[in-house]
Amino acid sequence: MAWRVEVSKTAEKQLSKLDRLAQATIVSYLRGRVLALDNPRWLGKALHGEKKGLWRYRVGVFRIICDIQDEAKTVKVLALGHRKEIYR
Repeated sequence: MAWRVEVSKTAEKQLSKLDRLAQATIVSYLRGRVLALDNPRWLGKALHGEKKGLWRYRVGVFRIICDIQDEAKTVKVLALGHRKEIYR
């Protein structure tokens, strides 16, 4: 069974506020790179502190914060945005 991506309402709203090129780049990254892997953790990095248990992906100056659910084989996008704002 292949991995799939779910996007939270918050992340959808954040994505809609970005310009079209940034939107296309982020969606392309998730579809082309993350979903193509057997283990989506290979590209990501585990977060620490308050966000322990979550993972992040780097796409240029943008960060995608995800919860990787092994049982459901789902990468749930919780938030995304510019790197200077996303961790606040």
